[in-house]
Amino acid sequence: MVLQQASEVKKPLNFYEEDKTLQTILKESLSPEFYLYAHKELTKFGSLVANEIDERAKYTDRDGQPRLQKFNKYGDDVSEIWVNEGYKKTVKETYRTGIVGYVHKEIPELGHKGNYLYSFAQGYLLSQAEPGFYCPVTLTQATAYLLEHYASDDVKDMFSPHVCATVDTELFEGATFLTERQGGSDVGANIVKAVADGEQYRLYGEKYFASNVGMCGVAMVLARMEGAVEGSRGLSLFAVPWRQEDGSLNGIQIRRLKDKLGVRAVPSGEVEFDGALAYLIGDSTKGFYYMMEALNLSRICNAVASLGIMRRALNEATTYADRRNAFGKKLTEFPMVQETLSTMKAKLEVEMATTFDMIKLYDKVTSGNATNDEIVLNRLKIALLKKETAEQAIHFSHEAIEMHGGNGYIEDFVTPRLLRDAQVLTVWEGTANILGMELVRLVNKFDAHTLFIEEMKERINGVPDSNWKENMSSALKKVTSDLESFASLEPELQTIEAKKLMRDMTLTYEGVVALEWANQQGGRYEKMMEIFIETNWIERAIGDEKKSVKYFEQII
Repeated sequence: MVLQQASEVKKPLNFYEEDKTLQTILKESLSPEFYLYAHKELTKFGSLVANEIDERAKYTDRDGQPRLQKFNKYGDDVSEIWVNEGYKKTVKETYRTGIVGYVHKEIPELGHKGNYLYSFAQGYLLSQAEPGFYCPVTLTQATAYLLEHYASDDVKDMFSPHVCATVDTELFEGATFLTERQGGSDVGANIVKAVADGEQYRLYGEKYFASNVGMCGVAMVLARMEGAVEGSRGLSLFAVPWRQEDGSLNGIQIRRLKDKLGVRAVPSGEVEFDGALAYLIGDSTKGFYYMMEALNLSRICNAVASLGIMRRALNEATTYADRRNAFGKKLTEFPMVQETLSTMKAKLEVEMATTFDMIKLYDKVTSGNATNDEIVLNRLKIALLKKETAEQAIHFSHEAIEMHGGNGYIEDFVTPRLLRDAQVLTVWEGTANILGMELVRLVNKFDAHTLFIEEMKERINGVPDSNWKENMSSALKKVTSDLESFASLEPELQTIEAKKLMRDMTLTYEGVVALEWANQQGGRYEKMMEIFIETNWIERAIGDEKKSVKYFEQII
């Protein structure tokens, strides 16, 4: 097989400076003072991610993966994880930006806390180079959330300063351990037990898929107290330090590390607890509820990581196509290539604007200022966008490989790693089936479909009249009819229809946001709105002009 050749593709020097959509989101969502701070810090971080962190990520993936050092020279089980020096540097440089800490404590230059929107902007940039490491960041985010919202003051004082460390104290990365062999997604089947030991507890049993093992300073673990009821209602949440005060392991052993397809930067393994000291978090009957709240946060991180992979894949595909000559032309001169890149561009920009629209609502919910209806809508939107972004990350990575031809399949290029890293995002934090069940619960218990329809209708009515508005109004009518039929079905039948309906709901939400951006920002956002709506909602006859080709020069 002869591989097609192209000039060396140079990646962007700064992922933030080239991203006008992210800059617009931040400018319109943050106070002027906060925006100036964010713009300055993200300019520095965007350069760091596009260069040094990206180079380290390649080395970690290929040659410097985490390794388990099970025993020391005396034969003692030390269960230590080796990571390369570049990875350690990425850990230090990333956490010192406040990607976790400044959600929960003051930014010194501003005199107030940051928010999730700013943190997710950082995570989105990081994921363009190292989505594998964004997993430990996500787990640390979830740990910090659980400590802040549900831990006692004593437990919070013990762990939060370390979990939220920037440069002021020793960092404890976090972890959340749910999965057991017999349970998997059926967390209610978990059997790891918690035995009272004075005011604290000791944990016994195993977790079968535990990410950030050996690197975390504290893990949030679901376990069942003696005498607790069966199922998820009998699970309690515990904070489990990885080591004791003298530096020895806290009754924890790592059995082995998982040999994963992608996201190789994060050590995922099987963990055994044998009397690990554990601190109860909150109400002992609400452990599963607490963890599900943290899971919603992790699902947003998952969507943000997906967006990062989508952006990187599109950048790589576009740059390569503009350099590659075939049959006497650049690839970007062929209409079929223009159609592919323009459609991807419109989808990415619209999906990004929609995800950050949801994140603004999440900030409101976590601040305690949201209504009950907004809390339900937030859960719904998280499920919708987690599913869609994860699937699109795989699609974008696939398209980038195709654009490179044979080179796209070669590990010298970033494209194989993008595909490998993207694949897990459809699994972590809930598969499409699990997310479909979330839709069923939200519709049957909270009438979430009615809330969704009402919001979309109100937002469509808020933009000026146009043919594109009419198209989205028609699309909403179809989705409304489908949702009303869905709500009347038996739960078993609902599960069959849920995934397809979630896609239609997400495209409706994104189409509405596209209308709003076209109205507010104009210019290329109008053209991307037209491409997006035409691609997803308008029946087109063979041979009709395609907006994706017509507007290629203006948006790419």
